[in-house]
Amino acid sequence: MIIPDQMRTAFFDNLIAGLTMYVAGPHSLKIVFHLFVVLVGVLILSGAVNTSMVGTNGVLNRVSEDGVLPDWFRHPHSRFGTTYRIINVVAVLQLLAIFLSRGNVYVLGEAYAFGVLWSFVLKSLGVLVLRFKRPGPREFRVPLNFRFHGTEIPLGLGTITLALLAIAATNLLTKPVATISGISFSAFLFLVFTASERFTQKHGLLRTHGDQFQLTQQSDLSPAAVGCRPGGLLVCVGNHHALWHLEFVLRQANVERQDVVVLHMRVVRRASSGEHELAPDQLFTAIEQVLFTKVVALAEKEGKQVRLAVVEANNLWDGIVRAAASLQSRTVVLGKSSKLSINQQARLIGLAWERLPQPRPRMALEIYSHSGEKHFFYLGPHAPHLTPREIELLHNLWRELSQKLDGHDLHHHDVVYFALKEVEQEISEGKGDMVIHRLRRYLLERENRPNY
Repeated sequence: MIIPDQMRTAFFDNLIAGLTMYVAGPHSLKIVFHLFVVLVGVLILSGAVNTSMVGTNGVLNRVSEDGVLPDWFRHPHSRFGTTYRIINVVAVLQLLAIFLSRGNVYVLGEAYAFGVLWSFVLKSLGVLVLRFKRPGPREFRVPLNFRFHGTEIPLGLGTITLALLAIAATNLLTKPVATISGISFSAFLFLVFTASERFTQKHGLLRTHGDQFQLTQQSDLSPAAVGCRPGGLLVCVGNHHALWHLEFVLRQANVERQDVVVLHMRVVRRASSGEHELAPDQLFTAIEQVLFTKVVALAEKEGKQVRLAVVEANNLWDGIVRAAASLQSRTVVLGKSSKLSINQQARLIGLAWERLPQPRPRMALEIYSHSGEKHFFYLGPHAPHLTPREIELLHNLWRELSQKLDGHDLHHHDVVYFALKEVEQEISEGKGDMVIHRLRRYLLERENRPNY
């Protein structure tokens, strides 16, 4: 009703844009409102583009690990450690899809529906096949399962697979644009992957040159499994271009007293259907081979011995802390992240430590910057490091209160405990906002005065 009849066809592909141009108001404000709606649409769809790039990057990494694509695609970025070549290829393919479809939303929508439906069909079919090929225990099973002559029949999962197959087949027969574009793209990828696999095997591009490592798969991470003593250093590495923190540790560490364990955390995402653990050749790929080759070279240069371990986890920070707890490490060592500040890294590690089950072990965290500056943090409850200014303030308060409490045995720790209990009582009485306000004001004063 808002868009005039004679103008509605001009905005048939974008009715929201038409609404912005025919609301009441000056024409200049309508243009601004129109641009705002376009900007909001771009921001909303940016999330979908990012999700697709992340998912495709993971799939192509697995394809490369299986030898279909050369390891050249998984070469890590020198700064961020990401497989930037795969990400660039995905971005180019996304732009190519827009160019070939000329930005036609209906063509892109039908092609997208084709891909989503058939990916659901193939995934459900894969889970159904795994029910028979790997009939072991699972965290969750689709209901409606019964046994026939000793064989489990997954009726519920089979019904879902048939329903998805019927919807996908209907889409295949009733959507010619989606069928032509989807099958053409699938055939194109199949030819590219087939040619790439043969080229990779023919020219021996499946593995990059590096030291050969003997892999020992363990179900549990422990000092005995890694061959280290409790109380050592756990150095986390993720990118062979960023090993400066390991260099600083190796120069200072006394390996006669404590062992150095170099840990690479392989972050994996759990699928909704539940995946089996990675095989050794999937967990230790060419990237880990090159990484550990450089680690061993650094250790040999310093004349120090290190232990190597690769662990898979769903969360990087939880994985690091749990590995340190399992190895009974006294100190966790990280390099400064290119994306997070040192305080943010320390906070994430501290929160991961808080999520450990009781009793939580005491450990410390060291984060090295590129220049070799070491930042030290304690994890969990610990005695605070008091500066001379804070010690003087505590002593002055104790002296003044002691004079006014004649006859009472007052100690410095009593003053600290009393002050902390007062803050706790204020928060419990609903005055937490006032406490936060005063604390925020103090922190701003401290930041504005470097020698504060």
